[in-house]
Amino acid sequence: MGTLYIMQDDAFIGKIDERLKVTHEHQVLQDVPLIKLDGVVVMGRATVSPAALMELLERKIPLTFLHKTGRYLGSLEAPLGKNIFIRSAQWSAAKGDEEKVLHVVRGFIRGKLKNYRNSLLRAQRENEGLDLGKAVELIRDSIDALPTTMNVDSLRGLEGLGSAAYFGCFDRLLRNPDFEFKSRNRRPPLDPVNALLSFGYALLLHDVQSAVNIAGFDPYLGYLHVERYGRPSLALDLMEEFRPLVVDAIVLTAINRKLLTLDDFTTEPVSGAVSLSDEGRKTFLRLYEQKKQSEFKHPVMEKKCSYQKAFLIQARLLGKYLMAETELYPPLVLK
Repeated sequence: MGTLYIMQDDAFIGKIDERLKVTHEHQVLQDVPLIKLDGVVVMGRATVSPAALMELLERKIPLTFLHKTGRYLGSLEAPLGKNIFIRSAQWSAAKGDEEKVLHVVRGFIRGKLKNYRNSLLRAQRENEGLDLGKAVELIRDSIDALPTTMNVDSLRGLEGLGSAAYFGCFDRLLRNPDFEFKSRNRRPPLDPVNALLSFGYALLLHDVQSAVNIAGFDPYLGYLHVERYGRPSLALDLMEEFRPLVVDAIVLTAINRKLLTLDDFTTEPVSGAVSLSDEGRKTFLRLYEQKKQSEFKHPVMEKKCSYQKAFLIQARLLGKYLMAETELYPPLVLK
């Protein structure tokens, strides 16, 4: 099954034998074998029994809480893994090895921008008359400048330029006239497309942070994203290359195939925040789970894997580089 998503407010999450049981007002909503779970995500309010909490911790199944809009609130997870050496290498690089830090930051950004570029090139091939050449060129310029850029702040600037070029033509990737995209906005998202992107990125963060923990890292010490109290910076770093591959692809599929309509969104009257309805969330979660389990040939490992497994593969490849077991960190780039 993968991840269990709980959307019903005031649901009760309990454990019975080897199963996790979700109820609301004496009605069973979900009853899932624990052995099939690799994560639990609660969207909204829920009560979790002490027995369920202990079982999730013992099985190292992360429990994540999101706001209804998808905003990340926090997670409950088992203690960090026993591999102190990988965390030592992670901290050593952050505090004194500028060359390693620059290398991994270039890798995160290169992976993201190359996947942006490939997404635009694929859209051009599949849609006759669609010319995204200018945006592709701008993204390529940012990629080409990465090797000679010698500080992290300037690398962040290149990432920003490439992302601006990509989102500057994102509306042209939409083939459903009911939806439009003017610019990226968040906290809160103010239109349906941004609501989908923000919700998807919150789900992706949950999965990548779980992989980072399993690999033995400290998820709060990153390189591209600055340190901030309570911010899982390394998970945010590692998820960059997956944004276009997983979330953006799902958003375009949901809109262009009309799997979601404007009726699947609600708008908060005071803040203007746009979010998915309960039915809309169910549709998006189904698409997200399908995408996570879809398989492709990993270009470095040269074997088939799912995106779910790729999260952990990339985390372990990063660990091998930081521990000097390999000479490079290879970001995941797919054509």
